[in-house]
This record gives sequence, structure tokens and C-alpha cells, in this order.
Amino acid sequence: MTQKIIVGWREMLALPELGIEQIKAKVDTGARSSCLHTFKIDPFEKDDELWVRFWIHPIQKNDDFVQICEAKVIDQRTVKDSGGHEEQRYVIETMLSFNGEEWPIEVTLTNRENMLFRMLLGRTAMNNRIIVDPAASFLIATPFNPIKDHDL
Repeated sequence: MTQKIIVGWREMLALPELGIEQIKAKVDTGARSSCLHTFKIDPFEKDDELWVRFWIHPIQKNDDFVQICEAKVIDQRTVKDSGGHEEQRYVIETMLSFNGEEWPIEVTLTNRENMLFRMLLGRTAMNNRIIVDPAASFLIATPFNPIKDHDL
């Protein structure tokens, strides 16, 4: 059995298959699915499969830096946000890199421009590997963020 990772309610993580070396995420035990902020989504076909190209601002409070990602669509789902509004979203699968470990997670794509975090890490992605300390932040050091417990 893999040892559980104790994390804070917000952490830095990476999505290496998307080329995202670090992104600040809210670790959200109240959300079943994970989601990633995208401000533009362009669906296209590749090898007879549905893919999406999407544009993101992975750095909080920095709309000048834009990253363009591509991923195969594994599903389209209706997701209800915390306000009860339903939205049809593309779902992709990508690797989560966190605390020296990697595992595949499903991520929905949506515009989170007005939200505090560019990503939510939901319960399903925690994959029975994570315990959340709601009083702590940034407990996991990363190569890009070696100092813990600071506000980014």
C-alpha cells in the first residue's frame, strides 16, 4: 500500500503531459471531479478521435503568460458547479505529478477566470493517496517551489 501524502488545502502541482511544470491548485474535498481553467477551447479531430487544444494562464494573477495544451477527449459530462449551475465540459486524462509520485487523473476543462485558483484537485484525483490538513498550505515542496507555507 502506498503511504498517504498529507497536503494543505492549497498546493503546487504539475501536469507534465500538458507541459505544465507548476500550477497552484485548491485541494477540494468537496468537489468530486478536478477542473482546469481554460479561457479558450478548440476541439479537433486527430486519428479519428476527438481532441481539444486549449489555452490557459497557469500562473495565478498573470494573464500575460499563455500556455497552449492538447489532449485527447475521453468524455463530455454535465458538471454542476458550487453555485448549482450545470455546464457541459470536455474531460481529459493526464498525469498528475505531485510529491515525487505520478498517477493519471481526469480533469474537466472550464473557464475559471473569476475564480481564485486555476485548478481544483477533486476527490477522485486524490485516488485514496491524499489526506488534507485544512489548516495548512503548501506542505509539499517542489523543484520550483522549495519553500513551504508561503502565499503565492
